[in-house]
Amino acid sequence: MSYLPDLSTIAEHLAGEFENKDQAIAEPAWYVNLRMWQIPVSLFQEDSLTLFAEQANVLQIEQSYRQRIMRLTSASDNASFKVQYYRFKDPTIWRGAGRNHTLLNALTPEKLDVLPGCVLRVDVETLAQNQYKFIAKPIPDSRCTFDYAGNTIEVSLGFEATQKEFFSYDKGIDSATGKATWGAILGPYRYTKLQQY
Repeated sequence: MSYLPDLSTIAEHLAGEFENKDQAIAEPAWYVNLRMWQIPVSLFQEDSLTLFAEQANVLQIEQSYRQRIMRLTSASDNASFKVQYYRFKDPTIWRGAGRNHTLLNALTPEKLDVLPGCVLRVDVETLAQNQYKFIAKPIPDSRCTFDYAGNTIEVSLGFEATQKEFFSYDKGIDSATGKATWGAILGPYRYTKLQQY
């Protein structure tokens, strides 16, 4: 039986400040140069580890967006992990917390809404001794949707993470056609970790 790393290992792989500068330079027509932050926060500590995430175009770094919470737990099969996403009831309050972590001191569960269909199963691939790749995919037959500005938004979520890289497969979906409209349309955003949190 293979060894399953604990929650702190996956949280360490996911936590940090990231940028996809090399990808944006190589393919500027398809990939914007983004900075992304994934910061550990003290929520739901009894059975999980939690991260605040947001991102920004490096040319407009003060205009960060996509504020969200990722709650990591062990899956019920004890052979994988699960990521549950939450949204902020008022995301504007938390804008910029990636660069100003003290904003997160006021974060409590009451300021969040769970996104029931926005759940990923995370499997572990062992690359070498104590080196892992975490591969997160949607749970079959689940749909990640939420209301925003009077519209129902659908997204397809997913990622791969190693100690130094984070590949984001997140993309917006047109509910009528099922086609991707933004995000990782031609393949993942390939981030390199700049700083470990």
